[in-house]
Amino acid sequence: MIIDDLKEQLKSTEPDLKTIQVFWDNSHNQQEFERLFALSKEEDFWKNPQQIQISQQLQKIRMLKETYDTIEATQKEIEDLLILFKDDQEALESIKADISKHCRSIKNFKITLLLNKEDDDSNCFLSINAGAGGTESQDWSEMLLRMYVRFCEREKFSCTVLDYQVGEGAGIKSGTLYIKGKNTYGMLKNEQGIHRLVRISPFDSNKRRHTSFAGVFVTPETSQATIVINPNDLRIDTFRAGGAGGQHVNKTESAIRITHIPTGIVVQCQNERSQTQNKETAMKMLMAKLVQKEKEEAQAKLYSAERKKIEWGSQIRSYVLHPYKMVKDHRTNFESPQPEIILDGDLVNFIEAELIRSQTE
Repeated sequence: MIIDDLKEQLKSTEPDLKTIQVFWDNSHNQQEFERLFALSKEEDFWKNPQQIQISQQLQKIRMLKETYDTIEATQKEIEDLLILFKDDQEALESIKADISKHCRSIKNFKITLLLNKEDDDSNCFLSINAGAGGTESQDWSEMLLRMYVRFCEREKFSCTVLDYQVGEGAGIKSGTLYIKGKNTYGMLKNEQGIHRLVRISPFDSNKRRHTSFAGVFVTPETSQATIVINPNDLRIDTFRAGGAGGQHVNKTESAIRITHIPTGIVVQCQNERSQTQNKETAMKMLMAKLVQKEKEEAQAKLYSAERKKIEWGSQIRSYVLHPYKMVKDHRTNFESPQPEIILDGDLVNFIEAELIRSQTE
């Protein structure tokens, strides 16, 4: 019946609506709107040296508030209409389009609230480096690489493996993905940090429990060359590409590794058969990392995930497969008792929880 379909459609928006409500309650936008509105109504507001900034911020929050109030009011109105017209098929058909429009508005507004920072709408590079733990951590790094590839498939992002350094015995020493799509950097930026795995080792004949670490680093793609790179500051090495199962393997030295000597930043690409194409992609990666480094220094950040040791005590998220099953984000305390689903790319709830925390911190 149409009433059941419409109720189910409305129910499907509940997680997004809850995210919006939690964000709004924690953001203090309502209080800020009232404060700025009161300032704008002062008799000598035109003399205020911050008049333009206050007016702009007031307009920004006003638009958010109006959209939020509209969504809340529409949600209540639709719920009432479904009760009122539950036996009126013609009336239900007439509001069907309005419900679809409302559901799209909720989804779009959630993205607007959570992903409104600089570079959030950029494509990005995601790199994974194995940490302490030898073969264990290299295997864990490959598991993480697969997790992010599956996440991209779920979110309809384009994902290309740019670099894949095979580990000794199993897994990978490092890997880099180039991810394209709407708000890819905004969605993945908070995945940067140390990821910890606890499990019974498949490489230990005594079946002992092992702890492994891997570092994830996310950099937005720059739209243009904002930094001039001196060719004399670069060391460019070529090598043969290699990968599991015959992937990314060439018979010529087409893979490129570029070291930016002043900063020590190293990037490499082996995805393309052409050395020239690999060099172009590696230079894009280097440019993105240099721009990101410049921004961090300008903002005087005291913490840089890339500089933290990839070991115990610095992890942002733990994945426990034994003696119990649990994935826990240590920043938000958000948990899931289903690590298999998370490792298959179902990361949205973890990502949204951290976006809400970081936005309202």
